[in-house]
Amino acid sequence: MTQKIRVGAVQAEPAWIDLQGGVDKTIQLIQQASRDGVNVLGFPEVWIPGYPWIIWTRSVVESTELMHDYMANSMSRTSPEMARICAAVKEAGIFVVLGYSERDGASLYIAQSFISTEGKIVHHRRKVKPTHVERSIWGDGQADSLKSVVDTPFGKVGGLNCWEHLQPLLRYYEYCQGVQVHVASWPPMFPLPDPKELKWPYHETAEASLRASQFLAVEGQSFVILSTQVITERNLEKLNLLGVKIIQAPGGGFSMIFGPDGKELCEPWPAGKEGIMQTDIDLRDIDYAKGLIDTVGHYSRPDLLSLLVNPKAAQTYKLMDS
Repeated sequence: MTQKIRVGAVQAEPAWIDLQGGVDKTIQLIQQASRDGVNVLGFPEVWIPGYPWIIWTRSVVESTELMHDYMANSMSRTSPEMARICAAVKEAGIFVVLGYSERDGASLYIAQSFISTEGKIVHHRRKVKPTHVERSIWGDGQADSLKSVVDTPFGKVGGLNCWEHLQPLLRYYEYCQGVQVHVASWPPMFPLPDPKELKWPYHETAEASLRASQFLAVEGQSFVILSTQVITERNLEKLNLLGVKIIQAPGGGFSMIFGPDGKELCEPWPAGKEGIMQTDIDLRDIDYAKGLIDTVGHYSRPDLLSLLVNPKAAQTYKLMDS
């Protein structure tokens, strides 16, 4: 296993509700990461085909046509589009955690596929509980999505989506899996608006989301690749977001890379900047943090507190033995 690696966090605007355009842009970023020497690359939540903020800001009736198009432009795990992405990853020789809206039959899921340097999906998971109104669009992940860490040539790489970072038991189970490099996939998030114009909870802001990802680094003694989306003014009309007070464009990006003690390893980017934030890390530095606190090791008390995990996914149907 390589100890000294380069990691990259995508901060970019999706090809909104455009599956083919999203695949093209994904491949371009993978190729750029390869040229830059990145070993592990993390993408935002539902990078393909972008996060539909309309579900938070408009009624179901106002959202119907746009979400109909959204469903048509979500990506199947087994598809020509995914095959193109996997081929690009193989050519690039990097490890990728790809966030996308997964279409499975007539249902959608907030998914992450872990794609190896050989261009194979070595693990696939779904957000175990979509947040609030997200449940009107996406289904729940099952027990097989509790696994969130895989072995790679660049260490044990894990990943969670958005508010999964606020699920303490889910975080703890990832620590149990030995995560060393974690991909925190997020949609575009924005600063707290003027309370005179709009009441909005702080925990729904870019700063709170960044802090939640940073805390995973501290609590789990893991490097964290925080990847986020960007939204620009030219796409507000397409997304039916004109005049929405919570949206600030260009903006939405708050990407960062954290060390295993929670330290920011990069200079913060402007909220509208696009590219791949990247830095070199040494996995052996994790021991500096682990020496003080190992949440599932010497700093745990399993005799007092432990986690019960159900690893078996529920089934829609089961054939009886004849």
